[in-house]
Amino acid sequence: MTGRRLADLRTALAGLDPMPGELVRERAEVPARYGVSARYAKWAGTPAPPPTGPGPAVLFERVVPAGGGAARAVLIGLYGTRRRAAALLGTTPALLPHRILDAVRRPVAPVRGRGAREPVRTLLAPDLTALPVPVLTDEDAGPYLTLGSVLATDPDTGVRNLSVHRMCVQGPDRLSLWMVPGRDLEAAHRAATRRGESLPVAIHLGLGPAVLLASCCPASLVPPDIDELAVAGALGGAPVELTGCRTVDAECVAHAEYVIEGELLADTAPENPQGPYATPEFLGYRGRAHPALPTVRVTGITAREGAILQTVSGPGYEQSVLLGFGMEAAVLARLRELDAPVAGVHCHTAGGGQLMVVLQWRAKRSPADDETVRKAAESVLEEFRMAKLAVSVDEDVDIESDADLWWAMTTRLQADRDLSVLPDRLGFPLDPTQSTAYAPGLSADGRTAKAHFDCTVPYGHGPRFHRPRFTEPSQQGS
Repeated sequence: MTGRRLADLRTALAGLDPMPGELVRERAEVPARYGVSARYAKWAGTPAPPPTGPGPAVLFERVVPAGGGAARAVLIGLYGTRRRAAALLGTTPALLPHRILDAVRRPVAPVRGRGAREPVRTLLAPDLTALPVPVLTDEDAGPYLTLGSVLATDPDTGVRNLSVHRMCVQGPDRLSLWMVPGRDLEAAHRAATRRGESLPVAIHLGLGPAVLLASCCPASLVPPDIDELAVAGALGGAPVELTGCRTVDAECVAHAEYVIEGELLADTAPENPQGPYATPEFLGYRGRAHPALPTVRVTGITAREGAILQTVSGPGYEQSVLLGFGMEAAVLARLRELDAPVAGVHCHTAGGGQLMVVLQWRAKRSPADDETVRKAAESVLEEFRMAKLAVSVDEDVDIESDADLWWAMTTRLQADRDLSVLPDRLGFPLDPTQSTAYAPGLSADGRTAKAHFDCTVPYGHGPRFHRPRFTEPSQQGS
């Protein structure tokens, strides 16, 4: 794939059209409120509730906004399988984390767009209710932008940050925005607030694969002094093209389908004034609404002709895949620092791409490698707050196969010797077990016991665990 394709959602979709079963076009009119999510549920995949499983990307061509008005296109499920997500970047799931690491090491700075090459963008009224933003359940606080990538520049450092955040439509020109504490957008927002200013932002809906994947990388992989857009340029093989916003002093990605322009204010508002819930979270449970979140005042919306609003379903394979690849790259980088003999990493979708890390190890060369595997796996659990379970396997196990992982767990683990537990570590409160109400032994909510399942064959025991291969018929005389 060319760099231009990787920077542009439409050409990525065009690449799927001739591939059987990868893209479904739904031409019937459906409502944004419940219609998109209900029809996509069977393909969302765990952690969405059963019956569900991985499926195609679905382009709903006529989605009616919850507030009424003209039907518009909505895309969901583009990253609904690891294989398809990697293929969009011209690679495989096993190789993509290595590509991301290379992109972080060799970033390619974005450039200002070259007028004639930029797609035409139309300035729309600052009315979010005219967009087909899905509502997933009748308990949701409202329509949610679940795949909105926010681009902002820290006024103190001058460094850009691109990151995905959960945003709820609170009115025609208002969004509430939840930032993970300690991340770069929060730092930029605080810097602007200290100056007595609002923070100009550009919220993108519908980005090319390289840009979106770069925006989902964890902070441990892309530190604040590295521009996510430069990582995207390296990942996509060409600089990301930027253009100016129309109504705020900010930049935006020229090839985005929609750009919501606005100001992130110091003012806060409840995420759901009517109830306790937000929208379903990526771990598969109801999200609790925050009592006070910063708000975005929308000043304008620009759109390409026939713009496509991209979204994810909340819980499901897609969000887990997007989070997982960046996490895999970060884990690989950590294990390389330790000079550990890692062969591969898979952040499983059952853990939202974060909580369950499968580590594949090269063949052991001495008895010391048994301890090396244990210590390196435990270091991953200590280093990465989100990681709760680590599963170690050998190279003869297919880490993309759930059946093979369970086989290794069943036949290569004795719990009294191969299971290690790290009690009361810093964790992630969206996991409902990580609370003192569930586990009184924890010192506070948001802490957890972590575990390493060592399903590798101990050194010297290889012959007893050899997997036979079926013999091919002789070709002699054929």
